[in-house]
Formats: sequence, C-alpha cells, structure tokens
Amino acid sequence: MTERAICVIGAGLIGGSLMRAAEKAGRTVWGTAASADTAEQARADGFDVTTDTDAALRRAAEADALVVLCVPLPVLPEVLRRVDAVAPTCRLTDAVSVKVAVADDVARFAPRARYVGGHPMAGTSESGWAAGSATLFDGAAWVVAADDGLDLDVWRDLAELAWACGARVVPAAADEHDLAVARISHLPHLLAAVLAAVGAAGEDDLALSLAAGSFADGTRVAGTRPELVLAMCEGNRDALLGAVDDALGRLGAMRGALASTGGLAATVRAGHDGRQRWAAAREPQAVRVTLTGRAPLARLREIGRRGDVVVGWQ
Repeated sequence: MTERAICVIGAGLIGGSLMRAAEKAGRTVWGTAASADTAEQARADGFDVTTDTDAALRRAAEADALVVLCVPLPVLPEVLRRVDAVAPTCRLTDAVSVKVAVADDVARFAPRARYVGGHPMAGTSESGWAAGSATLFDGAAWVVAADDGLDLDVWRDLAELAWACGARVVPAAADEHDLAVARISHLPHLLAAVLAAVGAAGEDDLALSLAAGSFADGTRVAGTRPELVLAMCEGNRDALLGAVDDALGRLGAMRGALASTGGLAATVRAGHDGRQRWAAAREPQAVRVTLTGRAPLARLREIGRRGDVVVGWQ
C-alpha cells in the first residue's frame, strides 16, 4: 500500500518539524507558509512550500492527501473556509493544542471534511521554520481524537503519520483531552509567566543574577511568543479555569499553613508525589489495536484513559 501524501498548512515550529519528519520517513509532503520569507526559507532547505493555500489544497484534493492544519487557533476559521471552498471532502487533521474548539470550527466552516483531531505533545519555546526539527516528535505522545462517529480510515491515516514521525499514539475524546492539557500544558504556561514576573519584580536585578536551575526550569515556557500562549490558553478557557481554581486552592492552603504554623509539608509532599507519578507514567503500556469489531473508538478512549499508548495494528 502506498503511504499517504501529506499537505501541511502552516510551516512554523510544528508544521516545519512535521514536514521534515514526514519527508525523512519517505512521505511525499508539501505545504504552505503565512509569509513569503518563511516559504523562501523552507524552499532553501529543499521543501515544497508556497504561500498559495488554495493551490496546496487543490493538490491535496487531487492526491487524496492528508491535510494537516498547523496554524494558530485564531486564524483557523479563515483556513477552514478555504478548505471548504477548495477541498471540501478532504482527509483533515490538525496540530492545535485544543480539540473541542477546533472540532466546533470544523463543523461550522468545513462540515464536509473527513476530520479527525490531533495534537502532538511536543514543542520548544522557540518558533518559526528555523526552529523545526525532524526529530521533534521522537518518543512524544501524539493525541488522536477518538470521539464516536469519526472516520476510521482517517484515524488510521493519522496514527500511521504519528508513528512515521517517531511518536506514540494516545487516543482521547476531545473534551477529555482539553481537560488534561489544561492541567499539564496550559496551566504551566501561566504559572511560568507568574514565576518569571515575580522573579523580575524587584527594584534591582540581584534576584535575577542569582537565578539558576530551578528558576530556569520553572520559567522555560515563559520564553514562548506571547501570541502563541494567548491563542492556546484562551482557546481552552473553560477547562483552564478549572485548573486555575485547583491551583489557587492549593496555593491558598499552602499560604494559610505557612502563615499559621510555618509548615509546608503537605504542599511539598503532594508535589513530590505528583512528580513521581509523572515519572512512572512516562513508561506506558504499549498496545496494538484493531479498528474492526464492536465500538472500536470506545476501546481506543479507554486505552488513553489508562495512560497507555497505541504503537501499531494487531
């Protein structure tokens, strides 16, 4: 069977890395960039990248390629309108960090597309084509939406693309994905922003001159371009509010204990236990699946809830 061609819309860090990884895996891949400068950089590196989204989508429709949207959430409606106009029934996925909002936009602006949401859990604080890498997804979790009613052929396409890029597939319902990433991705961006602001709040730079590993690790993602963080976090508002409330409750309890007894044991031990659970979860059970039989998507969702990963077909 010929491996499906890939059309990537958006050639920033994720889209650029995806193009590099897919090309390395032997896939036919082309894409688009929002700016002529980015397209020129990509072409200089040997990739077929244009600023003409319609042309790239027409080619995808003709080749029955998998279209991957790697654009920020605020510009997604505009891109989906072009999908609906040029390649309305294409195989479609995305790499946006929220899934419910994207699924809603697809239903509204490109309702005929064969859409299965995706989210590779990989990235850096850098951005743009030059920051991309063919190895960015190696060993990473790649969420593939597993809501009832999705196209199983496209689910297979996306899973095989994730594996080709070196990732491990984690099936999840869109709403469960958004609740999870609010706690482990979006909240950390906000906490990093607060920590960086507190560290820089003094009248002089003494504190910053003393800052070392713990400050650097805790604020790393605060170096991400603010517009990308805003699109990601504000696009997951409802789920993020719950995570923020949880964090504020824990901070409030910690402050109360510090003020009354001077003790921080409960906070520190809970944090240590959480870190240990995270370390254990980084060695998940590898599962091979089939998309046949009764309720395959429900079975896939259960795999994700257990913290396991899909590594291939039975």
